[in-house]
Amino acid sequence: MARPFDPVVVPPLAEQRGQTFPRLVELMQRLLAPDGCPWDRKQSFETLRKYVLEEACEVIDAIDAGDRGELRGELGDLLLQVVFQAELGRAEGAFGPDDVVAAICEKLVRRHPHVFADTTVEDADEVLRNWELIKAKERADKPKQGILSGVPRSLPALVRAQRIGEKVARVGFDWPDVAGSRAKVAEEIRELDEAIATGDAGEIEAELGDALFALVNLARHVNVDAESALRRTIDKFTRRFDHVEARVRERHGGWPEPGGEDHLTLQELDVYWEESKKSGR
Repeated sequence: MARPFDPVVVPPLAEQRGQTFPRLVELMQRLLAPDGCPWDRKQSFETLRKYVLEEACEVIDAIDAGDRGELRGELGDLLLQVVFQAELGRAEGAFGPDDVVAAICEKLVRRHPHVFADTTVEDADEVLRNWELIKAKERADKPKQGILSGVPRSLPALVRAQRIGEKVARVGFDWPDVAGSRAKVAEEIRELDEAIATGDAGEIEAELGDALFALVNLARHVNVDAESALRRTIDKFTRRFDHVEARVRERHGGWPEPGGEDHLTLQELDVYWEESKKSGR
C-alpha cells in the first residue's frame, strides 16, 4: 500500500538552519524499511563506495561549471550518501545520523580554538599550522599513527600527492623556496630520461612517478592546485580535439582506417589543431 511522502517545506534562505535534515533521515528510513526499496535494502558500505566517489566528483564538476542550481542538486546527492551510510551504521548498532553530526561538530570546535576558545591567530596559514598540531595531539591519544595516515589512499593520485606535500611541509620537511622544488623537477626529469634510455619498463615507471610527484610539489610551491590545473588542461585539450575531429569529418568524411593508405598524418592534423588554438578554444 502506497504511503505518500509529503514535500519538504523550505524556509526562506535567511532563516534556514538545517531544520529539514530530519526529513531526509525519515525518507532514508522509509527506503530501508522492510516494505521499502529492494535496491536500497541490498546496499552495504562496500557497495556504496563507488557512489560516494562519483557524487563527490559530480559536486566538483558543478563547482567548476559555476552552475549553482546544479551544485545544489549534486550536494543533495552527496548528502544522501552521508544519510544512507549513517542509517546502515544504525542497522549495525555502530552509529546513527546524530552521531555523525555530533562527531563533526565536536571536531570543528576542538580544531578552531581561535573561534571557540582564547587562542589568537594572525592569518589562515597559522590556522593550518594549529590545525596540524591539534590533529597531532589527537593522534597521540590513539594507537600510533603517522602524519600521513589521515590522507586517504583512495584520493585521486594528484590530490593525494598534493595533500601529502602539504602535511609534511607543515612539519618542516619541504624545500625552503620555489627554486629548490623546481631544481628537483629538473633532477627527476633527467633521471626519467636516463631510465628511458635503458628501456627498463619498471625503472621508467618509477622515475615517471618521481617526476610527477616533483611536479605536484612544484605546483604547491607556486600556489597552484595540481588536480585543478590538469583538469583544466584536459578540458582544453578536449575542446581543441573536438575541433580537429569536426574538421576531419568535414574535410575527409571521418577518420580513415588506422594504418590505411589514406591515413592522416600528424602534420595534417596539426593544422586543424592550430586552427582551434587561434580560435581561442
